[in-house]
Amino acid sequence: MLRAVLFDLDNTLIHFDEREFFEAYVPKISRVFSDLMSPETLLEKMLLSTQMLVMNNNGQMSNAEFFMASFSQGYEKYRDEFWRRFIKFYETEFDEFQSLVSVTPGVREVFGKLKKMGMKLVIASNPIWPEIVQMKRLTWAGLGDWNFELVTHIENMSYCKPHIEYYLEVCQKINEKPHGCLMIGNDPVNDLIVAKIGMKTFLVTDSSGIGGSGLELSKSIRDDSAAESITPDFKGPLSDVPGAVEALLKE
Repeated sequence: MLRAVLFDLDNTLIHFDEREFFEAYVPKISRVFSDLMSPETLLEKMLLSTQMLVMNNNGQMSNAEFFMASFSQGYEKYRDEFWRRFIKFYETEFDEFQSLVSVTPGVREVFGKLKKMGMKLVIASNPIWPEIVQMKRLTWAGLGDWNFELVTHIENMSYCKPHIEYYLEVCQKINEKPHGCLMIGNDPVNDLIVAKIGMKTFLVTDSSGIGGSGLELSKSIRDDSAAESITPDFKGPLSDVPGAVEALLKE
């Protein structure tokens, strides 16, 4: 029986053009590190370390530990200072990017219906951001006060999407089997791959209006070696999710 519903966040619950966001983000974060490295070095390190994290962390350390070990190469003595600056920036300046984000209509209504059905609700966003960022973005979506079973972030996970181990780690943390869960997301690679371990899938279409260039950043850092043609169990707007859950509960 279905017991938990997992939601992606980026372009599933909130929508944004990744290129537009990145063009606003890079100059601001570069200033935070300007006394320690050039903007070009910072950008190169962030992209490479994120890609290495997504592809290579194998569960031996948290994603935060892996990312910082990679990012700090050649600057090891500043590792703790780097992390402190990242977190301070996210705490004090990240809300400036809210204007670049729109929210999928009816998000809170969908979550309310699922809660009434007794579902465990999980934010299964690719854990490459710190917790403070995930919670701010959930606040933008109108869900900052929601009591989730789990919100995945860079500090509490040790794998990334599209690795199956990421989803197994989520299931372990919420004490559910994959076949008792439904994954909701917009990415045919990152989100649908979980079908391989028996989890039901729902491909949301609300962000289909965002062009290919607007999603190029996430595609550039993901592990496309996992790409294959997987047909979702359900497909449609986020507002259709409660109906899909009702159908699964009747099985």
